[in-house]
Parts: sequence; C-alpha cells; structure tokens
Amino acid sequence: MKTLEEIRKIREEKRKELNIRINNNVGTKEKHILVCHGTGCTSSKSTKIIETFRKIIEEKDIKNVQVIQTGCFGLCAKGPIVIIRPEDTFYAMVKVEDCKEIIETHILGGKTIERLLCKDIDGTKVNKLDDLTFYKKQKRIALQNCGKIDPENIDEYIAFNGYKALEKVLLEMSPDKVIEEIDKSGLRGRGGAGFPTGKKWALTKLSEGKQKYVVCNADEGDPGAFMDRSILEGDPHCVLEAMIIAGFAIGANQGYIYVRAEYPIAVERFKIAIKQAREYGLLGKNIFESGFDFDVDVRLGAGAFVCGEETALLESIEGKRGQPRVKPPYPAIAGLWGKPTLINNVETYANITKIILNGAEWYSSIGTETSKGTKVFALGGNVVNIGLVEVPMGTTLREIIYDIGGGIPNNRDFKAAQTGGPSGGCIPKEHLDTPIDYESLKQIGSMMGSGGLIVMDDTKCMVNIAKFYLDFTVDESCGKCTPCRIGTKRMLELLEKICNGEGNMEDLQKLEELATNIPKTAICGLGQSAPNPVLSTLKYFREEYLEHIKYKECKTGQCKALAKIQIDQTKCKGCGMCKRNCPVEAISGEVAKPHFINEEKCIKCGTCISVCPFHAIR
Repeated sequence: MKTLEEIRKIREEKRKELNIRINNNVGTKEKHILVCHGTGCTSSKSTKIIETFRKIIEEKDIKNVQVIQTGCFGLCAKGPIVIIRPEDTFYAMVKVEDCKEIIETHILGGKTIERLLCKDIDGTKVNKLDDLTFYKKQKRIALQNCGKIDPENIDEYIAFNGYKALEKVLLEMSPDKVIEEIDKSGLRGRGGAGFPTGKKWALTKLSEGKQKYVVCNADEGDPGAFMDRSILEGDPHCVLEAMIIAGFAIGANQGYIYVRAEYPIAVERFKIAIKQAREYGLLGKNIFESGFDFDVDVRLGAGAFVCGEETALLESIEGKRGQPRVKPPYPAIAGLWGKPTLINNVETYANITKIILNGAEWYSSIGTETSKGTKVFALGGNVVNIGLVEVPMGTTLREIIYDIGGGIPNNRDFKAAQTGGPSGGCIPKEHLDTPIDYESLKQIGSMMGSGGLIVMDDTKCMVNIAKFYLDFTVDESCGKCTPCRIGTKRMLELLEKICNGEGNMEDLQKLEELATNIPKTAICGLGQSAPNPVLSTLKYFREEYLEHIKYKECKTGQCKALAKIQIDQTKCKGCGMCKRNCPVEAISGEVAKPHFINEEKCIKCGTCISVCPFHAIR
C-alpha cells in the first residue's frame, strides 16, 4: 500500500530518471535500449533480442545501460524495432545477431549503424524516430505511452502522470463534474457506434440501483484489427485508471474487462497492472483515503465475434451463451445481472485520463465539429507501412494511406479501402479525400467501426471481397434472429454462385433485396451491418458484378472459376519475375522476351499478377 505522498514522490523521482525517454537533449551518459515487445515484434523474436542485449551487457559489465521492453511503436512493417535513447536512433528489422554490433558499435563506440536505420517512404535512411514520415501526421493521445514505457512497471506509468487524473478526480471533483468534463470534450465511443461518451456516463449515473458496474469491451474481433490489443499490451494502466474514474463518476464499485483469450500478452499485462494497482492501494478499499472503493476483474472470451456486441458480451460475462439481448432496455438501465452498467471499449477509456488532466477544451480543439479527438487505426492490406496509426479526426483517407502508410506496394493502383471491419463498407478511389469522421464515412456507405482499415490494390476482386466478409459474418452469427441466421447465409450462397460463374441477373436482384432488408430486421449491430460490404461494392463496383454475371469474367483472377490469366505481349519486358514466383512452373519464356502462360498447368493463384512490376498480366 502506498500513500498519496508516496505516489507523488514516485512520480517526481521516476520522471527525472525517465526524462531520457522523451528529451533528446538531456545531458547524460546513460542509455536506454527500447525494444518493442508487442505481439507483432514478439512473433519476430523480440523476446530473444531483449534477452541477448541483457546478456551481453551483463557479460561485458557495461554500466548506465538499460534494456526496456515496451509496447507497440506503431510501425509494425519494420519490426522488430529497437530505439536507442536519448539520441532517438531508430533501428528497424533488427535480428538477434545484430545485438552484439549495436552494443559494441553504437553503445560503446558511439557510432550509428547505417545498415540498420529505418528507410523512409522515399527510400532514404532516417536516423531519428520523429523524422520518419510515418509519424509526422500522427497525434498520439490514446497511444501516448505505447513505445515509451515498460507496460509491466507501474512506476514508469506513474512517472508519466499515471494515476494523477484519478488523484484529481477523487480529491478535487464531484461525479457530476467528471461527467460534465467528459461530455464537454466531445469524446464519442470508439467501439464503432460513436455514441457520446459523456451522455452514456450520465445515463448510467442517473439509473436507479445501489449496485452498478463498469465494463471494458476488449473483445476485438474484426479481421486485421489490433488497436485495443496494442493499447492493453503497451499501456494497460491507462485503461485501468480510466475504469476507476468511470466507477467514481457513475457510482459503481466493481469493474470487469472482457478480453479475448487469443490475446495472451494483453491479458497477462492487464492482470499484472491489476495486481500492481492493488498493491499500491489504487484498487480496492478507500482509494487515496477518499472513501471510494473500486476493484476490477478479468473475464476471458472464447473468440466469438458477436460478443463484441455489448449485450452479448454481458451475457457471456454472466456465464451464458453469448447472444445479443433485445434493446431496450439498454445496459445503462439494465445491464450486467440486471444492474445499471457502463460499457466502453479500450480506446474510449484510453482517452479519459488525458481529458481529465488537459481539460475538455484541449481535447475538443482536436478533430472536426462533430467528431472530436483522434482515432487509432490498424492499417493493413496492400500498403507499404502496415501498422498502428493515430490521427486527428478529419484526416483524409489519402493522407493515411499515402503520407503515413507510404502508398501501395509494387507501384500498383489503389482500388478500395475497407473501414469498420466486416460491418463496414468498401471506399473507392473517388472518395480518397474523404475526411475520416463518423458522419463523412456514413455518407459514403461505410462506418468508423472500431478502427480496422484494410487497403486493397487493383488485383482485388470486389465481388470476392464481399464474399469474404459475408463468409466471416455467417460463421460468426450467433443464430438468434432469422434475418441474420438465414438471410446472411442466403446472401453468401448468392455471392458464391456469382463468383463461380453461375449467377444471373435475378440472383443480383435477390442479393440487393436481402442486403436492403436485413439491416431493418436483425436484432443486433452484427446482423444490421452485415450487408454493408455487399451494399458498398454494389454501389461503387457494380460493373464487376455484371462482368461476373453477363460475361463470366473475373479480370483480377481471384475468382478461379472465371479467371483467364494472360500476359500482355506488348507490355511484358521478359524480366522473369512471374516465372520465378509461379508455384507450379506454368510460365515459360526467355530473358528480355515476352513470356507465356501454360493454361493447362496454371492454377489461377494470381501470384504472377501481384509480382509483375509492369502490370503486364491480367
């Protein structure tokens, strides 16, 4: 147990020690080697890199050097990432065998290792993290501490104003004042629907009942999404602190975080954060001697996508099958075990402490008129800089994909971007300059969603993409309501028929009717938004559906039953790239002369299309 004065002392003394993490001009001989230890870099042996660094430092008895595990730096395409502080040197794609050279050449010799420096979008090597184009248009609020602190060390979180917002709330503010500040900030729920956070808190506070609950929805199930996972892995205490503040604001004494079991690192670090907070007296009885009690427990999900829907999540926490409830009543009135319950997702909570410390006016000055603050996106698909980005609301899709993401690999053309996961829409190139905010995305047939952003190049078949997302939705439907259970299955069957070259115009009409009616009749958000990929691709890429139906063609070659892959003899330069990458050796030809495809051998995998630098294969 720590007293308030002891917490303040830790903050002051530890911050002086950790000034090296944020101040490149600090005068010190001490070095901090920061190594990304999020899921992405861990899968690329960053754990072994950390162990190797520490072993070498111990063997050589090097003083004033610390190796720190951190959360995600964001630029996942360049992992494993190693940052040397205070000089802020950014080393990319580091291997275990590079550790010795980094210690001997950089730490002991004071020389930068040029070959390990990260390449920017234009191919130039960049020394410092902040000089990379990837970071220049970002503004990190929810991700503020990710990549800066050791997520398993509560003292490091405290050093960067951790639990200072809780101190302010408990000692200086009333519950109503806290809710008013959150409401004035304009923060909207980052889980997808975008409901005003302050209003949700106010509704829950006003609901009658002695027992209330605070719930954190960390059931992130969208394909390609890893925003919430990265926050929990890199800065678990910021979510925990926000949940305690929410409990004080609405009058709750118990919180639950519902996180999928497929996130072992996130689960472990949040459990460590809870344990540390309890030991320091920041969870439990009489926090900061204010008379306020609050505790948090972890509940694991089994990976059902539908449990990301708030009422299905509540059913699962209660030990029941994860199926949505009919609303109203809403969770704010009758939630967990029938008691008033506040539910926000991870990213929403990650903004709370910053709003309390910096003020509502500061936060509302960022973003657009109706969409305040920033948004975290998991940028993936056909884009150079795959990774985690946080940008002010109103940033355009073009800026995210080209300025931050580095554009499309292999000089291919942009075709579409999928926002909002399987519930979102596909945005075509004519809307590349659309500001990313709740209203703008809705107007063009998409949605913000939790933050998955999948980029697609011109090798992608949009009919096939719609089929992919419908296949996911059908598989994840809980089966409670007929429109979702049966309707989406019928839609998938129609899409499969079209992709196999068996579709007709009547099938297209049935597909549109189903896609239009299911959102009006399904019980929950999963079913209501399931047809969005079909509706958006029908709107913007209708000609591809017609090609599949009328001409039995799939120009991209992704629908194998319709694929007719050919090499344009006038464009082929004979570089041999297609020939070398063909998995079944179906391509022949001499160097510097046009190549040919043996149709009998070709399995229509599309590899040759994606690797051809001259776009000569279609």
